Amino acid sequence: MTSLVVAQKEDDVAEALTIARQVGEPHILVFGQVDPSPLLDYGHPVHHLRSDDAESLFLALRSLYESLKPSIVLAPTTKNLKDVLSRVAGLYDLPLATEVYDVKVSGSSASYRRGFLSGRAIALEEVPLPAVLLLAPRKTPRAPKGGAKGTLETVQPPSPTVKVLERRPKERGGVNIEAAELIVSVGRGFRSKEDLKIAFELAEVLGAQVGCSRPIAADLKWLSEDHWVGLSGHKVAPKLYVAIGISGAPQHLAGITDAKLVVAINNDKSAPIFKNCDYGVVADLYQFVPALTKRLKERLTK
Repeated sequence: MTSLVVAQKEDDVAEALTIARQVGEPHILVFGQVDPSPLLDYGHPVHHLRSDDAESLFLALRSLYESLKPSIVLAPTTKNLKDVLSRVAGLYDLPLATEVYDVKVSGSSASYRRGFLSGRAIALEEVPLPAVLLLAPRKTPRAPKGGAKGTLETVQPPSPTVKVLERRPKERGGVNIEAAELIVSVGRGFRSKEDLKIAFELAEVLGAQVGCSRPIAADLKWLSEDHWVGLSGHKVAPKLYVAIGISGAPQHLAGITDAKLVVAINNDKSAPIFKNCDYGVVADLYQFVPALTKRLKERLTK
């Protein structure tokens, strides 16, 4: 049997290979303007698609699926790959699941765990093979390198039927919120964009990244989407997550389920965030956060 790993980053490839090797004969499809040579050290065939637009990736995947007939297709759970692989799954009538982890392949089926009810519960599911599974980030150990060098093939998909006329990159704040160990996150408790400096000052003292809830990025656009934490944004797993002025909607809580320590600051004692935090402070953020920042600065300068 063969397996197919689809990813753009080496970390994602290494996690998916841990599962793909349970099936046997993994192939790797890496896409975009990346250097595929480090992936050869894993000892498996590497197929490189230089394009990263969804239509080209779908056509390349369709062609590769036809030639390999893999028993399982594995990829990280990202917006683009959910789009592309759902088309592949629909075309070949394959079961598909996202945000899965603890995957085990046995015989003609695969079992896995995944969260549901916005991350409040865990389901243990099983699907027949062939199947498409998109992995939850950072929940699968990396496969080791080793063995003979893999082979490299450049993939040339058919000409896409959809033509890209223009690309406009989204505004980004230059942060990688998913990799942050310390996060100070802001919500609708702030009255204006200018007031966010209160949180940025605290983050600077802590050496933390600044995150936010959905309204701040999607509705008000006070911060770019790479700050967005939640079910539709980024899932994070920091050592410390400080939620300031965030009520604690289920969609936001789903993004912080892996946080080690959650501190909530809110002036509404009935806010749902207080049922989902380790420490809660009922206070006006405009008074408490500057006082906390000042105290931390004093302790650090002693």
